[in-house]
Amino acid sequence: MTDLTLHPIRTEDDYRAALAEAERLFDLPQEPAPDSAEGAYFDALVTLIEAYERKHFAVDAPTPIDAIKFRMDQQGLTVADLEPYIGARNRVYEVLAGKRPLTLAMIRRLSAGLDIPAGVLVAA
Repeated sequence: MTDLTLHPIRTEDDYRAALAEAERLFDLPQEPAPDSAEGAYFDALVTLIEAYERKHFAVDAPTPIDAIKFRMDQQGLTVADLEPYIGARNRVYEVLAGKRPLTLAMIRRLSAGLDIPAGVLVAA
């Protein structure tokens, strides 16, 4: 490694250059040792990239219904599979259609049973 100078990522060109440098470091036969100058550079570079991405490519948190549907898709669940968490089939359909809000009991069961963070299920 020759140049261990970091630069702020302010533009799309800066971002692309930082990604290219990070990719080069990822592709090394061995990642730089964390306690070395190269390791510190690599860590700081990744931190800069993450900060730029958080600012410019922010992803909104999913709605509670989107989170449930995503988990259903991930695990191949059907409406019938949600009955233990939400209630009768017609209630599951109402919740998924946004016609019925999640109750605290539903949120607790969904969070525990499907490993969906309660904070996501509580969001409005």
